[in-house]
Amino acid sequence: MNSDFSLAVHALVLLHRKGGVQSSEALAQNICTNPVRVRRVLAKLKRAGWVATREGSEGGYRLNADPAALTLADVAGALDVRFVDARWHSGRDDLPCLIASGMAGVMDELLADLDAACRARLAQTTLAALEQRLHLPQGGCG
Repeated sequence: MNSDFSLAVHALVLLHRKGGVQSSEALAQNICTNPVRVRRVLAKLKRAGWVATREGSEGGYRLNADPAALTLADVAGALDVRFVDARWHSGRDDLPCLIASGMAGVMDELLADLDAACRARLAQTTLAALEQRLHLPQGGCG
């Protein structure tokens, strides 16, 4: 998994908590990353309909979703995140040994099952529930 998921969840919670429009610079400062990266990730959330944008000097992003209905699995889906994946496979399909030729496929199935289990768990957690775990004072960023 790359860090886009964490960045997106952080930004969504911050947008909900702050309300109104937040610039990519303000979001990036709170997330501890750069504004270009924030804009790249939030573009995917905008395509999903969960973030709205406003252009201009007073522009930025605002939450366009109900945090109580938006699950972390929804966020992962919008970002096309894989939580468990292999970048390298052992063996090769064309080798005569059944272990060497079959291990990659068996491991891919296992990792796909683990990824599905992660998504199932994330489907049980809404953005609002995650925000409650931060124990933030009402109306503030903490």
